[in-house]
Amino acid sequence: MRQKLLFLILDGAADKPVNNKTPLSEADTPGLDELAGHAICGFHYPVEPGVAPESDLATISLLGYKPDEYYTGRGPLEALGIGLSLREGHEVAFRANFATIDPKTRRIIDRRVGRSLSSDEAKELARSLDGMKLSLNGYVVMRATIGHRAVVIIGSESERLSAEVQNIDPAYIRKGRVSIAVRNPDMVLPRCKPLVDTREARNTCMLVDEFIERAIEILDNHEINKRRAEKGLLKANVVLLRDAGDKMPRMPPLTSVLGFGSAAAIAEMPVEIGIARAAGMKIYAVSPPSGNLEKDLPDRLRETIKALRENDFVYVHLKGPDEPGHDGDFDRKTKAIELIDKYFVQPLINEISLDEVAVLVTSDHATPWSLRSHSGDPVPWMLSSSLIRESLGRFNEITCSTKAVQRFNHGWELLPWARNYLQALERR
Repeated sequence: MRQKLLFLILDGAADKPVNNKTPLSEADTPGLDELAGHAICGFHYPVEPGVAPESDLATISLLGYKPDEYYTGRGPLEALGIGLSLREGHEVAFRANFATIDPKTRRIIDRRVGRSLSSDEAKELARSLDGMKLSLNGYVVMRATIGHRAVVIIGSESERLSAEVQNIDPAYIRKGRVSIAVRNPDMVLPRCKPLVDTREARNTCMLVDEFIERAIEILDNHEINKRRAEKGLLKANVVLLRDAGDKMPRMPPLTSVLGFGSAAAIAEMPVEIGIARAAGMKIYAVSPPSGNLEKDLPDRLRETIKALRENDFVYVHLKGPDEPGHDGDFDRKTKAIELIDKYFVQPLINEISLDEVAVLVTSDHATPWSLRSHSGDPVPWMLSSSLIRESLGRFNEITCSTKAVQRFNHGWELLPWARNYLQALERR
């Protein structure tokens, strides 16, 4: 393929139309409009119809990998993203959140500590739990990552463990290796439940429950949480665990899967770095998201331009629209899309030659503001290239509903199809 391909994922930007409007349709996006001037579009289900995926599962699928074959859980991907590995058979990795709990009633007050926990505070709290000794010759490895997020590895020197355990987070229920958001969950901290009746799963639950109970006691009395309480801030006094995995991902290189000579990723979150590493992609690291897109996006843009000069395929995953979708804020989600367009898409178009670079734009999932959660709705995609003579006018769910040229029931079908479509155009 002569043209390079930029795969741009706008985190949670897709939505469900209400009164024939979505944040994408209402946003002022001159950059995306310019790309839509020579583009085709359609829809895809990021994993499959009826599944409301988390970003990690959707991203693996959208990069061309069938999740049933390669997904080992978010925990191992997060661990890989921060340079940890697993002693398979004896360690289980979890995605973790610091959260706020009433220790007496076990009622969860806030799953993310009101999004007010700084990364520095989280790292100090994690250090107080890291290295904890447990029953069954067990132990804990804990690393804080960004904000309230962390990675927890539960291990045993002598006993075998299993990832076949339910999430210790009432907001997500585990079905197979996938976590599904729960509508209106009972926000009481659950005990660990084995998903299979094996000694390994029971051992894991025993260690998980022991860790969580001791973590509540240590965290609730930690100096950081005492200072937070004095300031009127929520305490980060419990750790919620979900998305267990006991095997590291083993994925063939993306270059061999899709036939690109070289592939790169602009990665900011541990899970994205983990996916890129598992897929054998060159990683262009950027600063953790600050929540200020005007500040963060120029950094992503600079690394994207550099990566496009050096690689045939570049994957970029931009934060912004997902969080206001979870908050039910239509206007703020619309504004996030506009900021991405202003500070990333428009200057990108000015820096690259669209004769040399094709752009595939989509979302990893829909986060409808009316639902305040990820959904199983189909997600629009747009493929833009100077070789395409059609025009969409604008890129959004409304336009794509009338101008879709292809609909995919599985996200892993999109990227190979787009590559083949571009190759066919180049042969004309």
